[in-house]
Amino acid sequence: MRSFGSIRALFGRPTLRRAGGDRSPAAVPPPAVFVVGAPRSGTTLVRLMLDSHPQVAIPHETSFVPRALALGDDAGREALARFLTEFPTWPDLATSEEELREALARVEPFTLADGLRAFYLRYAAARGKTRWGDKTPSYALHLPAIAAAFPEARFVHVLRDGRDVAVSLRPLWFAPGQDMTSLAREWSRHVVAARAAGAELGPRYLELRYEDLLLDPRAELSRATNLLELPFAPEMLRYFEGATARLREGQARHDAAGRLLVSQEQRLRNQELAQRPLDPARVGRWRAELSAEEVAEFTSAAGGLLASLGYST
Repeated sequence: MRSFGSIRALFGRPTLRRAGGDRSPAAVPPPAVFVVGAPRSGTTLVRLMLDSHPQVAIPHETSFVPRALALGDDAGREALARFLTEFPTWPDLATSEEELREALARVEPFTLADGLRAFYLRYAAARGKTRWGDKTPSYALHLPAIAAAFPEARFVHVLRDGRDVAVSLRPLWFAPGQDMTSLAREWSRHVVAARAAGAELGPRYLELRYEDLLLDPRAELSRATNLLELPFAPEMLRYFEGATARLREGQARHDAAGRLLVSQEQRLRNQELAQRPLDPARVGRWRAELSAEEVAEFTSAAGGLLASLGYST
């Protein structure tokens, strides 16, 4: 496994060695966006907004990229196809196994990164778009590996007050616990990892505040499209018009034993606010929904990070 430092050396623009030993920039595909952040920070909202751009298609959370890359390039097309189609998130991705295999068959020479890119491009093309992206919050923990595999990757890290994150995450099936300490640590883990990697990624990394997005969506989305080298598209401000249809691609989720974890309708209810127009009243929910004791517990676990991000404690 590469160290962080060795992966960091790969962050720059890749080069090809030509005859005679000189080096020149290799062709890098157009930017592709990875939306990351602590769960319930607003990553689904940002995904739906960017997905509403006429050129960008972003599927439901994939969650498989780091594990797929770990297979190693010797694994080959068949191993990747089998891995992806057996992964728990595959039913959410609105792509048939036949479509995936056809896309992988055209990759020559084959690498895992190119195979994954072929999946995303196939997904985008099926929706009449040319740019692809991904929204998986947990990729906040894997930015160096993803950046090394995909030179075109650009990262939008969605930040949100951790206390509002705790209010939103606590009732859900994938919450790390009900207590504020567990929720604060989960928020901190994602934020700290993404920011540390972002400091190395430089212009490939953008922090986008949930609170700022609700107050001035045009300005914040313009920052994101600038990162992707795309023009601003007003359709992004009307993301809610197609949000429900896009979110309905997400299927019921079961555990390894086949027991239901969450139904499709429950998943839609969990993302109800992302299907509506923006409401600045969502900011600061923790003030009304957390007790003084819960606020103190969260602050004890993550108050330093809150303060460093500029959130009042």
